Amino acid sequence: MNGLLTDLYQLTMAAGYFEAGKSDEIATFEMFVRRLPQGRHYLVAAGLPQAVEYLETLQFRADEVAWLRSLPQFSRVPREFWSYLLKFRFTGSLAAAAEGTAMHAKEPLLVVRAPLIEAQLVETYLLSMIGFQTLIATKAAHLLEVADGRPIVEFGSRRAHGPQAGLYAARAAYIGGCVGTSNVMAGYQYGIPLFGTSAHSWVLAFDSEREAFRKLQDLLGDRCAYLVDTYDSLEGTRKAASLGKPIWGVRLDSGNIVSLAKGARKILDEAGLRHAKIMATNELDEVRIREILAAGAPVDVFGVGTALATSSDSPALGAVYKLVEIEVDGVSRYPSKKSEEKATLAGAKQVFRYSGFDVLGRMNEEPTADGDYVRVLKPVMANGRRIAPLPSIEEARAHAQLDRPRPGAWVDLSAELLKIQP
Repeated sequence: MNGLLTDLYQLTMAAGYFEAGKSDEIATFEMFVRRLPQGRHYLVAAGLPQAVEYLETLQFRADEVAWLRSLPQFSRVPREFWSYLLKFRFTGSLAAAAEGTAMHAKEPLLVVRAPLIEAQLVETYLLSMIGFQTLIATKAAHLLEVADGRPIVEFGSRRAHGPQAGLYAARAAYIGGCVGTSNVMAGYQYGIPLFGTSAHSWVLAFDSEREAFRKLQDLLGDRCAYLVDTYDSLEGTRKAASLGKPIWGVRLDSGNIVSLAKGARKILDEAGLRHAKIMATNELDEVRIREILAAGAPVDVFGVGTALATSSDSPALGAVYKLVEIEVDGVSRYPSKKSEEKATLAGAKQVFRYSGFDVLGRMNEEPTADGDYVRVLKPVMANGRRIAPLPSIEEARAHAQLDRPRPGAWVDLSAELLKIQP
């Protein structure tokens, strides 16, 4: 993985640490979220396999190091640092919450322990990858709660902030509970079920809507979902229904979804197509889905694009990556920030999960609360290599369905924990 995928100040600090003789100091950093995104009462952790791959393959090429040396910010950096970068590999350890795990504010999503320069350099990539996928997985889980059991398909690649973001959004949305995606690469790379048949241009390319529907039916059979709103949604539904089986269903992409869904359902049922599904799309989000269902619209499946792939109501997670321990010659100290609204808790921490609540404690301690618990943060890497297999995407998705907490299950103890010094 390319070492230049970072912020400049990670490299200026790395050079400074090197010159100051701090290369051998062992640092522990934690990644967490100070406060939850708007409207969410928990997070769904995602993005760990990509983070592990990054840590295992991170390096600097000779041409990259040569370019860095040419930058004015590094004009006073000793040549020994550049030799260090040419040999750079991540040699530290990683503990993390498994993908699909429900997490709360102030709980570490992951803990990195490594030589100070190594632990520092990886901050930007980890925040970007884990932060983005966790944001989208959380958004998907929130949408599913609102949809009240109805499936949601991720349709957001064309609105994502670039093709790679669209791919990772599809992956994260599937972990968060979506039944599939329109992103073909996500289907190929991650095995996510694919959805989608045709656009309005398909209908417009034929002399008649009926001919377009018939050709699509010939091609796709019982996978055929007709986009019926190119001219008139209900008339389009009648034409689709007149073709009979095979049919998957119809998609409504404009107009009053509530009244159109009711009308389409009546047309399909009267044609003996009670099994045919109605999918609703068109700039849907939690508010629109809630309104559609509250009005009794017989929508079977929702397709959500922009709002999901960009988490449009809360488009940034705000995750942070903070130094909580540093060890020099076997002696540890426990730094923490005291700044207003940004104070941190010193020392590496563990999340102890009981039935119905979490306890945030020190990494190696045993909690004092009664009852059975599990340690949420599990060892993933040691000496720069993974030490345990990571769950598959299907296992992560299943875990996310089982690990959803009820609202109010987390009690914020940060004010008390700030008083505790390791």
